[in-house]
Amino acid sequence: MDAATRVLVLANRTADSPRLVTQLLARHSRGPIAVTMLAPAAWEIQDPHGGTESAWRRLRAAQKVLQADGIEVCCKIGDPDPMTAFEREWQVGRYDEIVVSTLPRYLSRWLRIDLPHRIRKAADVPVTHVIAAPERADAS
Repeated sequence: MDAATRVLVLANRTADSPRLVTQLLARHSRGPIAVTMLAPAAWEIQDPHGGTESAWRRLRAAQKVLQADGIEVCCKIGDPDPMTAFEREWQVGRYDEIVVSTLPRYLSRWLRIDLPHRIRKAADVPVTHVIAAPERADAS
C-alpha cells in the first residue's frame, strides 16, 4: 500500500464546511492522505475562551466526517495570527501538500492579508485554496 500523502489544512471558521470536506474527500479518492488540521484560534464574540472552544468544535466536526471515510486526521490549535500559526507548524519534509480554506473575499481577513499567496511563497509544496462558507459539514 502506498504511504499516505501528508496534507496540512489551515482553516478555522471553515474547518467543518461542506466545501472543504468535499475537497479533502476528493483528494483522498486519488490516493490516501493523512490530514493535520490547524486552526489559528482567533477571538470570537460567542466564545469566552479566546476562540479556542469554537475552533475545537469545528475541528472535531470535520475530523468525525473525514475519519468516517477512512482519512487519518490530527487536529491542532495555533496562534491567532494565521501566518504565525503556519510558520510554527511548517517544516520542510513534514507535509507534502497544503490546503488553505478561507471565507469568501467579502468576509475573509485571511484573503485581505493575502494568506494563500504568502503560504505559496513560504512552502515548496502544492498549495490549494478552498473558498468555503462557514457551514457545518454534518448540517442537513
